Amino acid sequence: MARSPLTLAASVTSALPRVGVVSVGSLTDGGTGRYDSAVAELDDGRRVVVRASTDEAASAALTAQARALRALTPGVRALLPFAAPELLGEADLDSGRAVVLDFIPGYHVDAGHVPAGPGVATILGAAIAAVHALPTTVVRSEGLTMQTPEQSRDAVARVVDRTEHTHRAPAALIARWRAVLAAANLWRFEASVVLGGVESVDFLFADGPHGPAISGLLEWSGLAVGDPALDLRWTSSAPDAASDVFEAYAAALHRAPDAGLRARARLYAELEFAKWLLHGVDDGDEEIVADAEGLLASLADGVSGDALTGDADLDVDHALALLDRVAAAAPAAVDTSMQTDAFDADVLAEYLDTDDLTATRGAAAVPSPDTQPLDAAELAELRRIPPRSADASALEEAIARNTGGIDLEIDENATAPIALDRPSVPASSVSAYAETDVHDPVADQADAERASRAALHRWASSDSE
Repeated sequence: MARSPLTLAASVTSALPRVGVVSVGSLTDGGTGRYDSAVAELDDGRRVVVRASTDEAASAALTAQARALRALTPGVRALLPFAAPELLGEADLDSGRAVVLDFIPGYHVDAGHVPAGPGVATILGAAIAAVHALPTTVVRSEGLTMQTPEQSRDAVARVVDRTEHTHRAPAALIARWRAVLAAANLWRFEASVVLGGVESVDFLFADGPHGPAISGLLEWSGLAVGDPALDLRWTSSAPDAASDVFEAYAAALHRAPDAGLRARARLYAELEFAKWLLHGVDDGDEEIVADAEGLLASLADGVSGDALTGDADLDVDHALALLDRVAAAAPAAVDTSMQTDAFDADVLAEYLDTDDLTATRGAAAVPSPDTQPLDAAELAELRRIPPRSADASALEEAIARNTGGIDLEIDENATAPIALDRPSVPASSVSAYAETDVHDPVADQADAERASRAALHRWASSDSE
């Protein structure tokens, strides 16, 4: 039997001992029927709402509601584009529990009355996204439930298993649900702060200068971290507006697309019939069982030939949006030979003839298996090559740009034009190289060029390895 507003007013004085109730009136609770509700005027000018549980389940929900509202600190509330009730007091009743909340004005919109297109549908999608974007520390700090995608999947599997064991549900539905469970890509989602199955009637709307807007969200008892699809299951009752809700939700959330969101939301909606059946079985209430069997049979007829897993395929937009969330692959092997990243071709052309330069490029690109480290003699020959550029400082600058950090020094006297400080060259070779005598560059030009080509070839080959 529903409590009268006067009875509920007495609950206000129990929860708030130092205030008086001036007036009281009935209040609809969004059509859920879970609570007895009333609105009261206090002697200090405030308007409050009192909610009293109608059964044990509602009493547990009110306790959870109070705990969740305490988790909504002022900082968290500032992140929401609408109001959440303030918990003012609590009271134990003979047959349940009551809470007193501040009054948030507004009206409800039933899921079946949510129109398609911009407006209520898109506003609801954005509002749910705002809740899902809250930091998970809101839930963790209060010790509320935190469920991973794997745990969400396991919870669904348990419901399906129990339903199948009753032998009261159509086999086609069991197979349909198991197909969703088997589709691993449907369960790759990012767990977020959720309301545990919010309904459209849990939101309060107010008309503004630019149309309707959400003024508040009343139901917080299911606050947890879990599957965001839970809070979108109600869209199955608003088929015309569902696409607009999901699109607005995705646009407001700024996360990578969840390929299985719609399929899981639909699955959760269908499982409500299974839970109704299990409730009847657990209570031994054949009337509820019969009602649930009829609902499940109608559902099986209505979804025949419609596979839930069809929504799981990623389209091009999904794939592109996911690119930023995929770890970069290991870099492929890079050819570090000297013709690509050590010396510019024009710089080498100053030292080698065109034919020789072409040969050197080809040799450097394919390392020879029998290449050996430079010996002292070869380094000495390399040292003796005179530059053909009259502008030594310009040559030094050009080489510096193309050596990737190798220290180069140019002797403007042209007797030892390029001194290489390369860490990979053995210390003994460097010492021999530094002590080499200087020869006549004209007489030894041909030998020097052959030595330099060999040295460059071996140096490039050792780099590429």
